[in-house]
Amino acid sequence: MNGFNVAPYVGAAIESVLAQSFGDWEIVFWDNRSTDGTVAVVGRYHDPRIRYLLAPSFTPLGEARNLAIREAGGEFIAFLDCDDLWLPDKLTRQLPLFDDPEVGLVYSDTVFFNGRGDEKRCYGGVLPGRGHCFRPLLGRYFLSMETVMLRRAALDAQDKWFDPRFNMIEEADLFRRVAFNWKIDGVSDVLARWRVHASSWTFKHPDLFRSETLLMLDDYRSRYPGFDQTYAAEIAELMNVVTLAEARNAWLKGAKGPLVRHFWGKGGLKSSLMALAIRLWPAAWAAQALRLRGDILPDEMLGKRS
Repeated sequence: MNGFNVAPYVGAAIESVLAQSFGDWEIVFWDNRSTDGTVAVVGRYHDPRIRYLLAPSFTPLGEARNLAIREAGGEFIAFLDCDDLWLPDKLTRQLPLFDDPEVGLVYSDTVFFNGRGDEKRCYGGVLPGRGHCFRPLLGRYFLSMETVMLRRAALDAQDKWFDPRFNMIEEADLFRRVAFNWKIDGVSDVLARWRVHASSWTFKHPDLFRSETLLMLDDYRSRYPGFDQTYAAEIAELMNVVTLAEARNAWLKGAKGPLVRHFWGKGGLKSSLMALAIRLWPAAWAAQALRLRGDILPDEMLGKRS
């Protein structure tokens, strides 16, 4: 668990781990120099399996995750950001999938929820990928951090863990690299809950998505021979997601032009009607309008936040 100023949420997250039906776990709680009372909340829990560690200095999220992992002693590493929740059988349901020695990563369905009581199931009970999934993960990343469990051996096989340059896509980059050499598997049932709120990193820094994605692609070009030719379609799909996310964020700020041009450029009656609707509708209707489009990823899937 990595946290920075998470006092309002962290208690519920810890309690969701305490409630696990599988009990042989430890929490490595890495406090990235919180100033809001996070330490007092964590200090209320006296379970010896909870280890609180205060960072010597604030670091970007990718580096902070690496520092926490170095303190972990388990054969498997799971992640729980401090505003998210696990359901009680998460660990019990996921661990048996690692009986296949080629599986390096296991995930599950999850529910996005907010403080207004809105909820949305991520996959609807149908997992988007199992087996060798680097190609689909590159084009349209579909993992949600709070559901992921890694085999420690798959993590240690990487020449680096989370890239310390990244604050938004640090998990997407690492999990894609794991998927290049390892199979992934999953549980189609909901085993976690992802809290959506306006103070999340994703909402605060949408500009990082493009710059970090370009850095990641440059790294893959040096890492995987023939990358541009082999994965041309997936690269194009990923960059379309980036452009769409930027256009969507511009609309939310009142600038409709980029999103109008995006849909108008697609051609077809449906996209043309969407472009016209965007020109006419107030920006305040943006969130509801975007939910009508099945090809738009929610913020939650663009890369997580601290």
